[in-house]
Amino acid sequence: MLVPTLIIIIVGVLAGGLVNILADDLPYERMIKLPHYPDGSQRPVSAWLGITAFLFSKRVSATGSKLSWRHPLVEIATPLAMLLTYFIKVNEPKVDTLQMVYWLIFMAIFVLITVIDVEHKLILFIIIIPASILAIVDAITTSAPPNLERSLTGGALGFGTFFVLYLGGIVYVYIANQVQGRNISEVAFGYGDVMMALLSGLVLGLGDMLFAMLITVILGAIGALLYLVGQRIAGRDSSMIAALPYGPYIVAGTALMMLFGPQIRILLVGYAN
Repeated sequence: MLVPTLIIIIVGVLAGGLVNILADDLPYERMIKLPHYPDGSQRPVSAWLGITAFLFSKRVSATGSKLSWRHPLVEIATPLAMLLTYFIKVNEPKVDTLQMVYWLIFMAIFVLITVIDVEHKLILFIIIIPASILAIVDAITTSAPPNLERSLTGGALGFGTFFVLYLGGIVYVYIANQVQGRNISEVAFGYGDVMMALLSGLVLGLGDMLFAMLITVILGAIGALLYLVGQRIAGRDSSMIAALPYGPYIVAGTALMMLFGPQIRILLVGYAN
């Protein structure tokens, strides 16, 4: 177990560094560059990782542009997510090395999606589409659930359900604008969330996607409630519309079902399969 653990830690830290590189450039629709500071100046090789940039006091560029704490935190969170996946899933039936590799890649992708959605309120097609193709390839090339049929039906369920919510969000924004006499263009539920639900369904399959959606709704409601309470405590007015990133809740529901699917099914419906 020691050797796989060390390998996953190293790969996870490097994957976290890649997540940071992509999160720095993709939301701005610009060419991916070598690690750089927010002002665009290139970071020295010793600061290519956020962890080493902080450890070696290279967080700040020559012009005073500073790396955020997101950089080292992502490089810590990514290997932790991968290790958690490995230790939980390694002894499951039908889980071979290839399946484990797919799951570890998905964990890094989920971190990337979460970071970009939290920072920019965006879920990018350039991430979702390749990840969705990877999920289909996973279903075809491994024996662990879901198979191709359940993967595709899970993706259809996720896309269809969240597309209806997306349309409902457009209607809600229209009604809220009429009630408040404002001209708000942000939709309450973005199309990126629809695509994230598609990916979630492809990864989980039909059955687990149902539970993932339930978890997503519960977590989203809790998050919205905490936001409203925080707004009230801070003395700010609560609008009928607040653009809160929903992607992290979909990611959380997906990851929980990936890691703890049988336990969650037993908890909610009394049986594992």
